[in-house]
Amino acid sequence: MQYYSLNKQAPNVSFREATVLGQAPDKGLYFPERIPTLDKSLIRDIKSYKKEELAFKVMLPYVGGTIADEVLYKIVSETIDFDFPLVKINDQIASLELFHGPTLAFKDVGARFMSRCLGYFSQNQSNKVTVLVATSGDTGGAVANGFLGVEGVEVVILYPSGKVSPVQELQLTTCGQNITALEVAGTFDDCQAMVKSAFMDADLLAKMQLTSANSINVARWLPQQLYYFFAYQQWDEEAPPVIAVPSGNFGNICSGLLAYVSGLPVQHFIAACNENDAVPEYLRTGKYAAKQAVATISNAMDVGSPSNFVRILELFENQYETIKALVSGYTVSDAITRQVMAEVFKKDNYILDPHGAVAYYALNDYLHQHSDQKGFILETAHPVKFPDTVEEMIEQKLPVPASAQALFGKEKHSILLNAGFDALKEYLMSR
Repeated sequence: MQYYSLNKQAPNVSFREATVLGQAPDKGLYFPERIPTLDKSLIRDIKSYKKEELAFKVMLPYVGGTIADEVLYKIVSETIDFDFPLVKINDQIASLELFHGPTLAFKDVGARFMSRCLGYFSQNQSNKVTVLVATSGDTGGAVANGFLGVEGVEVVILYPSGKVSPVQELQLTTCGQNITALEVAGTFDDCQAMVKSAFMDADLLAKMQLTSANSINVARWLPQQLYYFFAYQQWDEEAPPVIAVPSGNFGNICSGLLAYVSGLPVQHFIAACNENDAVPEYLRTGKYAAKQAVATISNAMDVGSPSNFVRILELFENQYETIKALVSGYTVSDAITRQVMAEVFKKDNYILDPHGAVAYYALNDYLHQHSDQKGFILETAHPVKFPDTVEEMIEQKLPVPASAQALFGKEKHSILLNAGFDALKEYLMSR
């Protein structure tokens, strides 16, 4: 399997090169030269597969021989070594809970897979690889946990000051060792722009080997399709599901669409956004324009210029009508998000986090218009990551998982940085 740049001005590379580089030299995102087609028997017999076997079969074509089969099997087994339950909320809607990993967020899957791949690729290398990543909330903690202690790899995480939850901040600022947190006086879009600029800077590239652990990196993006397969293993309805995905940088829903194109049965996708709704606006009008990010209570989705949207366009050859027929877009306000959290808890005794609540509203509205269908949301983060908002809506205290309790006894360590590439470059050059 080779990967090409979506800007079409850089050489094709292997999975290994795409992982280590993160982004192509022409600033484009890497994309697989072909989309594997799943054997129909895999879908027919999907319930008979162990999670590890299924994950190995899905990921094998994308790795393209750059990792030995037995090593890849070990990597995927370690990546998915926790539960992915599909939990019924009511008769029409279920929740795929993706928060049972070590940092209580869906991004554990991509971060764990990428860290193990990069650790494997970095063996016997004289120069350390520096992983540079921007986070709007959960990516930072997942990357910090996934890469902690990996030999030959240093990690630098940029996050917007005051715009992540307390648990999220502690997860990425209390690791130490090979993990450094940069607290940026700006937005996530500022952080993301700083990271992208770093990959294009000749001085930095001459000094260090940089790669990204954001979903722009294929090793972070591609394994996210696995839990769509795990959900289908648990899907008992005859008709395929409608899937509502809380969407920010659009890597998550893009991986689901990739699984669909490969042959996974899905009735329809919903891109559920907060007020940062550049893609829902595109789905309504056919015109795409990036927006200035605004802060919301579903902060991991506060992305005004989603990087992975170009991959969705590529996946469907820029055919607007095709995308519109398969994907619906929703814009959900903070007020509605709060209302949904309260109502679902009261009616169904299910606790949604703010991101899951955005997806629930969108799916519930869609199913009201398509009453013969059923579906599930992706519950992407544990509610305890947003205690103030959630506890206010459900009017009771949240039990804190042991993994989160341990964080509160640790001391935050971060380096304050002004927004803008110059500040980041000065810091990296001085390391």
